[in-house]
Amino acid sequence: MRRIVGKELPQILWIWSVYVKLSAGAQRCDEVLASPLPYSAFTSSSVLAADFGAGYAKLNRRVGNGGWSPLDSDRYQWLQVDLRARKQITAIATQGRYSSSDWTKHYRLLYSDTGSKWKPYRQDSNIWTFSGNWNSERAVRHELQHPFVAQYVRFIPLDWSEEGRIGLRVELYGCAYWADVISFDGQGVISYRFRQKKMKILKDVISLKFKTTKGDGILLHGEGQQGDYITLELQRAKLLLQINLGSNQYGSIQGHTSVSSGSLLDDDHWHSVLIERYRRSVNFTLDQHTQSFRTNGEFDHLDLDYEITFGGMPVSAKLSSGGRENYIGCMEAIHYNGDNITNLVRRRKVDTSSFRNLTFSCTESRTFPAFFNSTSSLQLPGRTDADTVSVRLQFRTWNPSGLLFFTPLMPGGVEVSLVEGKVTVHIYVTLGKNTRVDISSGSGLNDGQWHSVHFLALESIAMLTINGDEMSTVRAAIPIQIRTGGDYFFGGYFPRTDLSPSQRSFQGCMQLIHVDDQLVDLQSVEQGMLGSFENVSLDMCAIIDRCVPNHCEHGGKCSQTGDTFKCACEGTGYSGATCHNSVYEQSCEEYKHLGRSSDTYWIDPDGSGPLEPFRVTCNVMEDKVWTTIVNDLPAQSSVATGSRAEDKTVLTLNYSMSAEQVNAVTSSAEFCEQHVAYMCYKSRLLNSPVLIDGSPSTWWVGRGNEKHFYWGGSGPGVQKCACGIERNCTDPRYYCNCDADLRQWKEDAGMLMYKDHLPVSQVVFGDVQRSGSEARLTVGPLRCQGDRHFWNAASFNTPASYLHFPTFQAETSADVSFYFKTSASHGVFLENLGNPDYIRLELKSATVVSFSFDVGNGAVELTVRSSTPLNDDQWHRVEAEWNIKEAVLRLDKVHRETRSAPPQGHTHMQLFSQLFVGASGGQRGFLGCIRSLKVNGVTLDLEGRAKVTPGVKPGCSGHCSSNGMHCRNEGKCIEKYNGYSCDCSLTAFDGPFCNDDVGGYFESGTLVRYDLMSESSSSPAVKEGNPGVLSAVGNLTREELSFSFSTSHTPAVLIYISSKTQDYLAVVLRHNGTLQIRYNLGGLRESFTISLNHRNMANGQPHNVNISRQDRLIQLQVDHYPTVSYTLPEASDTEFNLVKTIFLGKVFETGQIDPVLIERYNTPGFVGCLSRVQFNRIAPLKAALRTGVPSSASIQGDLVESNCGASPLTVPPMSAVFDPWHTDSAGAQFPFNEERVSRDGVNRDSAIIGGIIAVVIFIILCTLVFLVRHMFHHKGSYHTNEAKGAESADCADAAIIVNDPAFTETIDESKKEWFI
Repeated sequence: MRRIVGKELPQILWIWSVYVKLSAGAQRCDEVLASPLPYSAFTSSSVLAADFGAGYAKLNRRVGNGGWSPLDSDRYQWLQVDLRARKQITAIATQGRYSSSDWTKHYRLLYSDTGSKWKPYRQDSNIWTFSGNWNSERAVRHELQHPFVAQYVRFIPLDWSEEGRIGLRVELYGCAYWADVISFDGQGVISYRFRQKKMKILKDVISLKFKTTKGDGILLHGEGQQGDYITLELQRAKLLLQINLGSNQYGSIQGHTSVSSGSLLDDDHWHSVLIERYRRSVNFTLDQHTQSFRTNGEFDHLDLDYEITFGGMPVSAKLSSGGRENYIGCMEAIHYNGDNITNLVRRRKVDTSSFRNLTFSCTESRTFPAFFNSTSSLQLPGRTDADTVSVRLQFRTWNPSGLLFFTPLMPGGVEVSLVEGKVTVHIYVTLGKNTRVDISSGSGLNDGQWHSVHFLALESIAMLTINGDEMSTVRAAIPIQIRTGGDYFFGGYFPRTDLSPSQRSFQGCMQLIHVDDQLVDLQSVEQGMLGSFENVSLDMCAIIDRCVPNHCEHGGKCSQTGDTFKCACEGTGYSGATCHNSVYEQSCEEYKHLGRSSDTYWIDPDGSGPLEPFRVTCNVMEDKVWTTIVNDLPAQSSVATGSRAEDKTVLTLNYSMSAEQVNAVTSSAEFCEQHVAYMCYKSRLLNSPVLIDGSPSTWWVGRGNEKHFYWGGSGPGVQKCACGIERNCTDPRYYCNCDADLRQWKEDAGMLMYKDHLPVSQVVFGDVQRSGSEARLTVGPLRCQGDRHFWNAASFNTPASYLHFPTFQAETSADVSFYFKTSASHGVFLENLGNPDYIRLELKSATVVSFSFDVGNGAVELTVRSSTPLNDDQWHRVEAEWNIKEAVLRLDKVHRETRSAPPQGHTHMQLFSQLFVGASGGQRGFLGCIRSLKVNGVTLDLEGRAKVTPGVKPGCSGHCSSNGMHCRNEGKCIEKYNGYSCDCSLTAFDGPFCNDDVGGYFESGTLVRYDLMSESSSSPAVKEGNPGVLSAVGNLTREELSFSFSTSHTPAVLIYISSKTQDYLAVVLRHNGTLQIRYNLGGLRESFTISLNHRNMANGQPHNVNISRQDRLIQLQVDHYPTVSYTLPEASDTEFNLVKTIFLGKVFETGQIDPVLIERYNTPGFVGCLSRVQFNRIAPLKAALRTGVPSSASIQGDLVESNCGASPLTVPPMSAVFDPWHTDSAGAQFPFNEERVSRDGVNRDSAIIGGIIAVVIFIILCTLVFLVRHMFHHKGSYHTNEAKGAESADCADAAIIVNDPAFTETIDESKKEWFI
């Protein structure tokens, strides 16, 4: 190494110091720019006096009168700074006028390269309003979120001191800026030739800046002979990047990728572009907005030939591309993979031969736009008393309707407006009879693009031309001769006259306005020399595309006006102002929590996250919920053989959703399984134990495209099948039945249960090519149960307890949702701090939940108030959302408050602290439980963090206190660690929530017997349960009986409850189909009967019956009718002694029994449906049908499980006064009145009437039997006039069951009825 000589050291130090200064300046870019400028660099709209001049408006200076003040304090004033060259501006500062009452509270900023064509400074998708000063001395500085490059800067005061007037001193901070500028005329193209003929590029970095007034043109293009290409072009003022890294020769893999960015880029202002590519990953940045994406296809290199061009395509490529337009405008700072292209052009190191006149400056556009808001109006003069109206202009807007211009006529007027995207002309004629001539043209003209309008009214003809298309000009006849009034109102007409136009205002931009075929000099208008204007911003077009970038999430469609945008969320599965919130629940577990039953549902596991909702089948069971995802592989699919022995056969399974969606289900589930079955004939499966070649014949591919070499019934790392684990394979030498390689069909089947490997996506077979080999595969649906996210909970035991998580990422939208339960009246749920931004969710009081935040516009608080206390130790759900449009707070899906975001303000939330859950920053801590905490669709692991955090416990007990109401029909809620289940054992119902009916169809002679007491002794056959539950054994003073039935057959015993004494309770259907309840508790000569004489209940319809007794009081309710009370006579006993047996359908009793009941109603037995049968705490029918549960129930005959008697008859409600079943209905006459209930409970006329009827019936029956025996001598068929399908039924009830879709069971067609 050469030693440094002493003379060289100072030079090295100087170079180093210069380098350090340049580096520091480049990094900071914070130099004072305005103060060093001369007085002449400052200009203004006006000055109050000479010593209030613009040149005195320098920060902290006291010369002159201490700053600038205009002649008038209004919104038309401005202060301008000429920086003498283009500079990069990074910060600004303002001050009031020294030692005065003059200062500016709020202002806007405009900038320009030329002193015209001003561009407003924008932030958060709005023309930004800066907060200024509140006194004359303190300087207020703002760091610019988006630094800009300009030579001219204007300050526009919007609000000023009430005590004084506008006063201003300013400073600009930044640094020097220099870049080579090249002007493109649409002909010239820069051709950058590569050092090699073919380039195989893995990484690209391309950057440039451009400005133009044309909406179409190619900025850069490169292509290769293999089909690769990269193109950056303007299309309709949007920037389009198209890139193709290659497609395969068969066309099955397409590499074309197209991404659009930006809007309104033909605004004649500079826009910066940066393209960064590494392999297939691309960052595409336009004006600080970055889109990241991956290219299509499977290739990584961009293969280009010879060159890449800027400003257009080479002639050879242009011919094949359909003649796309070259770029017209300016570019600067063009860099391609480390080479400064603009510098190479200046040094003539690249080919620019296509340029006719290469210039290194940017030609200024001659247009002078005007920007209109809803209160703007521009009045221009025209010829008076002329016979021609001729107006031309260009406009751009987002609003579908608005006034373009209006001019009065003598008499009448002409209005040219935009109406629902069309240009419409109304010509008013007020001479004599009022008439109006209407013409219209164009469509969709509110698309933000520039459109031209030419209206000409000459003599008796009016013509309207849109976008210069003379072929589509619309013409109309005018009934009068045109005489002009001389005034033209553009963008707004606010005087109220008889000729006021239908449209009052216009929002957007206009330029190139021609009146009477003369171009209007809007610069003269600005200087007050021509016409007049109000609230019009001249020499600028400040229209904003509020849909780029698109704030409508999840595919929501964005539409806009000049002031705002809105999102159409229909069909997306999301809702809210920005389509942020999912309308579906996160899992089947949550649907169960809401009380839903088994069905197909849409779920959205990540809520507001990027994963789309999808449909699954939810099987809601008593103790768990299964989520089922099916595939498209038919059962026992044959495995095709290959042409060569070494070929593999692959069966691919497709599911009804993407792999990411399936993974979301398996990741959150507690357990998953998938059944697989391999049927083989001389076809080995796993080739186990390891044979000569040492590799398995077959494997399956699961999650993450990983191969797995185990089969159903086994586990990872074990190359076995289920029989190998259980050691019962056909050949004990092998670990799979199929590996024995037998010439007979064998099967290896079992469950795959390692959920991180599921689901099965492919099965690869390697032993089906041999002669005689056959195989069949069955892969069942993926079934998962449980939701770890939904029940992920933590308990906060002290006010100082908290959990912490990474910083809340808010940006432009965010959401938080969780469940909580507490007995405390206040506490902070969660909090994340910034400066000054923050977000906090808090329980403010026992009934109020608060959501407060600050995004830089000041603190905002939303509160919702519950009508019931929230500290009731039950679960409550909180959902909070903040986005660019609004903030929303919801409580329990019922209470809601919404707050709209300010029209102009900060939209990005910037936080720096950790997210604290439970307590933080000295706030009042939360005491209670929080579960299922989701932030932006991601579930936070409360349990995992609670395990390592003192004062916080994982999990939360007491689910039944909040969810017990979902257990119906007196089902008991059972606590579980991660939820709850319903115990239906003491009810007549089944199902997850004890709301599924249990019933059965009784054929003739079928009976169900349930013994409450053994025959040999007085000891109960049923063990008693909790003392609080109604007893069903012993001596009863209280009983409750409920059931549902349907039948078309009479007579019948529905229910008979016997005892070891003469006591009994019976419910029967009499011959006429009416219902009778018979009580005998002793003390009466005959049983106490309640007869409902006025309705035939054997009509095939379901009926509900509820009977309850407390001592002497009996209450009866049938179907929907009001409850009717009856009283046992005083002579009657009140105890139901020694209850013994419950009979359903028929009585078969050896003890004492009512002979009337047996003779009249017990033969041939009940035929129909019974369900929901419950006597006190006993469900005899359910016990008989649930054979797996030990009970004292038994069945004689055929009983088919069905819920056919479950649903009540649906008729309009009826009051007790007009209830035909009510025994005291006044004035009602009914055809049936067999029996009446006397005051002492004895039916005095029943014996006589009953005897007569019995004799008549007996005679009729004998006659019928005699006829039948002579007419039929073989097995007969049942003929009926029931609906279609009844011909295959055994009886009327069976016919109803066959035809009524509400009945779930059908009757076996083989069962016939024999006629004797």
